[in-house]
Amino acid sequence: MGFTLDKVVPWGRSYDEYVNMFDLSEDDLRLHIIGCGDGPSGFNAELTIRGGNVISVDPIYAFDAAQIRSRISDTYETVIAQLRKNKSDYVWDVISSPEDLGRIRMSAMDIFVSDFETGKGEGRYIAGELPSLPFESGKFDIALSSHFLFLYSAHLSVEFHLQSIQEMLRVAHEVRVFPLLTLDGKPSPYLDTITRHFTAQGFIVESKRVPYEFQRGGNKMFLIKHV
Repeated sequence: MGFTLDKVVPWGRSYDEYVNMFDLSEDDLRLHIIGCGDGPSGFNAELTIRGGNVISVDPIYAFDAAQIRSRISDTYETVIAQLRKNKSDYVWDVISSPEDLGRIRMSAMDIFVSDFETGKGEGRYIAGELPSLPFESGKFDIALSSHFLFLYSAHLSVEFHLQSIQEMLRVAHEVRVFPLLTLDGKPSPYLDTITRHFTAQGFIVESKRVPYEFQRGGNKMFLIKHV
């Protein structure tokens, strides 16, 4: 069975969230970036406006803007209801409430949807998914993975994580993954195994604190670099 949109809950982060989640400096933002599993994030659209060079890969990009917008509308209230139910699992300082979060995320997703057809035509949004990326080796400077690897450790095996990170390292000099927590707010059980694996391969591996925390305790990214 092929990928179907009705199994997806689209939830896109904003440009500012990406910058803080991945601790992206002004120099970083001038590099060639790939986002793996970006979904309906506003990052690609806004970085492109700022003159950046970014490609996003996600299976939902096989659909058109109207289909994605419809799915966002269908699932939005469910997501907000879950946030209200589990409010204590999150840090409400920069983002003040579930309603404030909804406003921020819906704005980011509106920016994405408005840009999607143009960006797809320009090759900035490509339908695909880890652990296989349709790019030549070394094409990018930085590969980003937001709220997919580690977060879904209960659903995705350690082998899938190793293959996915290896593939990102094939196409990019550096990989950044955020957050390091699972959906239930605990550190991913795969962190030690993955750290040892890539350290043994000669990569520089670091868990680095970042200037972002919304999921309580989720304030670190996984950083892996070629030497």
